[in-house]
Amino acid sequence: MKYESIKGLEDEKFRRLTGVKRTTFEKMLAILSEADTKKHAKGGRKPKLALEDRLLMALEYIREYRTYFHVSQSYGVSESTCYETIKWIENTLIKHPDFALPGRKALLKSDMEYELVLIDATETPIERPKKDKGGSTQGKRNAIR
Repeated sequence: MKYESIKGLEDEKFRRLTGVKRTTFEKMLAILSEADTKKHAKGGRKPKLALEDRLLMALEYIREYRTYFHVSQSYGVSESTCYETIKWIENTLIKHPDFALPGRKALLKSDMEYELVLIDATETPIERPKKDKGGSTQGKRNAIR
């Protein structure tokens, strides 16, 4: 699914498909285009996909939880290119202040109250009978003789 085919969708359908609003998509695109020009300022090979398609590929991977192989086949690139592209997009957006989450110290300094819910998800051993050399197996062997 290429960006050219979905850019004419209504805003609500665009959000349902990509997982983000169109304005957020455009903001992401602006951040990535700035980072992309810095990345290719010294030269290098041009990417096979347009920046819009690369961002759409990353959003599709995150939203639909598809494997890199499936996403790469949809866009006609190799699996390693898909992986590198998605990781670059994630790291670039995380580093930008508009998409960065506040750290623990910032949360502690704020006046907002947070409610924490802890779930105990520790592993517990399954109760099984002990394996010993006695028992039914030995009795069966004696009966065979």
